[in-house]
Amino acid sequence: MEIKYNLTEEDYLNFNLFHVKNSKTAKKAMKMQRFLIPIVFIVIPYVLSKMGDMSLFGLLIPFLLISILWIMFYPKYFYHYVIRHTKKLIKEGENDGLLGEHRMILSEEGIVDSASNRETKVTWSGIKTVKEDKHNIYLYNSSVSAYILPKRDLDDVEEIKIYLQSKLIEIDS
Repeated sequence: MEIKYNLTEEDYLNFNLFHVKNSKTAKKAMKMQRFLIPIVFIVIPYVLSKMGDMSLFGLLIPFLLISILWIMFYPKYFYHYVIRHTKKLIKEGENDGLLGEHRMILSEEGIVDSASNRETKVTWSGIKTVKEDKHNIYLYNSSVSAYILPKRDLDDVEEIKIYLQSKLIEIDS
């Protein structure tokens, strides 16, 4: 089976966002940052009231408000940071063949992915898992990287999923 597709920066950004939202490690880091900082914000008024001649209640209200705002808006900031950082990484280095036109051949042995100046091959045993979101199908070849298949460029998404299921155990949605 041969698939021709165009991988855009948006596709790559969607993958990174999908990965961060579904990675146990990234979710744990985000939760720690989301809830640990407000605890510090709540401890600060106590320390300031003991060190100075200030009212604990007067200091607690603004710091409590900041903590609530932090908890509410931190996930949005976190995901925005991931996107901004990924855009910088794309622009920073040599990424020929990452974005642009690709040709993927799915065979009995595995996958061959060709771009303008590179070709990668992986056997089916090298594909660790297959996941998808509403935009793409991700064929993970490690815990942090995947072949990205944009659904908009696929003639028959269900046919490809069935083919992948025949080669792998299960597709995680």
